[in-house]
Amino acid sequence: MQLNWRAISEDHPGPKWAGLFRHYWPDYHRWWAREGAEARPGYLDSRKALRAHMPEMVPLYDQLVELAGGTDHAARFLSFYCPPPYLSACSQAIWPGKEPVLVRNYDYSPKAFDSLTLRTNWQGRAVMGTSDGLWGLVDGINDAGLALSLTFGGRRVVGDGFGVPLILRYVLQTCETTAEAGRVLARVPTHMSYNVTVIDAQRKFLTALMAPDRKTIITHQAVATNHQERVEWASHARFTATVERERYLLQRLTLHVESKEKFIKAFLRPPLYSSRFDQGFGTIYTAVLRPRQRQMELRWPHASWPLDLHDFREDTRVIYTPEGDAATE
Repeated sequence: MQLNWRAISEDHPGPKWAGLFRHYWPDYHRWWAREGAEARPGYLDSRKALRAHMPEMVPLYDQLVELAGGTDHAARFLSFYCPPPYLSACSQAIWPGKEPVLVRNYDYSPKAFDSLTLRTNWQGRAVMGTSDGLWGLVDGINDAGLALSLTFGGRRVVGDGFGVPLILRYVLQTCETTAEAGRVLARVPTHMSYNVTVIDAQRKFLTALMAPDRKTIITHQAVATNHQERVEWASHARFTATVERERYLLQRLTLHVESKEKFIKAFLRPPLYSSRFDQGFGTIYTAVLRPRQRQMELRWPHASWPLDLHDFREDTRVIYTPEGDAATE
């Protein structure tokens, strides 16, 4: 399968972001309005929710809405407030060595993926990460050395809250330490269940088990796959092999401290790596986040792409990922 990746940098919201919006908006609009626009909250309720839970983001949100053309649907979409449900798989773990390193696989449908790494300096905070929803992130790192990523929490419940990519953006825009991030993740409502793992430059880490219908649980887990304290959606758990992947990672963490490179390469092979794109959840990429260096690296079985927050180079890459059969070295 071919993926056409882009790495784009723009310090402040401007023509590059507006161009991205024009490119992605038709597909996002179809997705957002698939149940009818009336199924989504109105503009005033969406902005009110942002002001209540992420007030620092409102000026940025207003800028982006203006760049997007200021339409009602674009404004409601960009609020990320109560979006349509969406699922992913994913695995993530913290390397047990001294250096803080977070490694994650992003397992998702390539048909609904932006293939975009975005570097910004919005509101004076440098952030780079994998873009989703035009200003949300599914993983990333900021100039304070805070890094994070998400996995789906494996529950069907949908509630009153925000799409998690904007919550990750909010954490990276406003927090510098894992403790600060934990407090934000504990209070901002999410519309579905997600596990967010955070690590800072001091190697302090946590995993927040977020859900729309119960209080966020802050844990010291170094591993997260696609369930929370227990499996609650059995068929999804079987399909994604979440328990098997968790056990595999926990075993790697507890037996001995293996080299960083060996640990990273484990994500490029089964059981962590999935090539089941025809069934909706293949591994689109592996991300290696290094908080002290302010660097992230994207990896595939036969390619890698290093990215530096302070020396970010705009570029494009054509990536070919295995399909059908399991990936091999």
